[in-house]
Amino acid sequence: MLNTALLGAGRIGQVHARSIAAHRDSQLVAVADVVADAARKLAAEYGAQARSVDDILADPTIDAVLIATSTDTHAGLIERASAAGKAVLCEKPVDLSLERARACEASVNRTGATVMIGFNRRFDSNFGALKAALDAGEIGKAELLTITSFDPAPPPLSYIEVSGGLYRDMMIHDFDTACWLMGGAPARIFASGASLVDPRIGSAGDVDTAVATLSWADGRLAVIKNSRRAGYGYDQRVELLGAGGLLAAQNVLENTVERISDAGTFSAKPVYFFLERYRRAYEAEWNAFVDAVREGSHAAVTLADGVLALACAEAAARSARSGKTEPIAPDLRGG
Repeated sequence: MLNTALLGAGRIGQVHARSIAAHRDSQLVAVADVVADAARKLAAEYGAQARSVDDILADPTIDAVLIATSTDTHAGLIERASAAGKAVLCEKPVDLSLERARACEASVNRTGATVMIGFNRRFDSNFGALKAALDAGEIGKAELLTITSFDPAPPPLSYIEVSGGLYRDMMIHDFDTACWLMGGAPARIFASGASLVDPRIGSAGDVDTAVATLSWADGRLAVIKNSRRAGYGYDQRVELLGAGGLLAAQNVLENTVERISDAGTFSAKPVYFFLERYRRAYEAEWNAFVDAVREGSHAAVTLADGVLALACAEAAARSARSGKTEPIAPDLRGG
């Protein structure tokens, strides 16, 4: 049994708590949060204890920690937990600074601990089936990838102000997905963004609408489209054109009923937000983490993957400011 502590009892922490408790080979034994009442409430729900981070990391009976705290704490907690001999699953991103994330990677590599970064889209069954079909050669060599990722509404301004910006907070998921599907890092990125949804987001120094073009050394391309506003629901689609055809993963809808008449064909909207869209992906992510820890195998999404996604996000942010194409460091793309 994998005795697990959860650091962070907020919205995403609650999602992870359900996955930990539902797995037959893991149990939630402790919860920590800067808001003591939140930790106590969530711990009580699952028969766990509300404890401090220091107590959790010092407890040799705790095998793993899941980090779902604020982004500015991720790197430090990853380092402390891995040094304490814990396996770690940490929500994205590793940090808001690429330099700090790379230092974290170097520190963790010295411990040999299992560390996995929470890019849950890799565990979506639809995207996974698309990846499997690509790897099986069903469309030949990949040539052009298109990723659409639209939120139904922007988050609160208070969140925007500390999020690190759209490229690091939102599009980073799509950077990871692109690198995963294409089998490695792009050579360069060009990005452009604007504040079209809410002028306050622009005043806070961020954008709410953005497009990034990724170019690989062999000429393959990817286009990522992000928006903080799609009133019809959570729009999550992937299309991949190859030499022998097209693979497409479409939206998950509220239901599968279609109404067809002489007026046209009508179907349900996409599910409203990520909690509904990726509920099973979070469960599959935790399953993969438990398997990696028990088997002593590599994590499905490594700390290096998290560093690479952040490098793409930083390059995109620089490009959006400079209006120029920005390179990805050769050591991050294996050349």
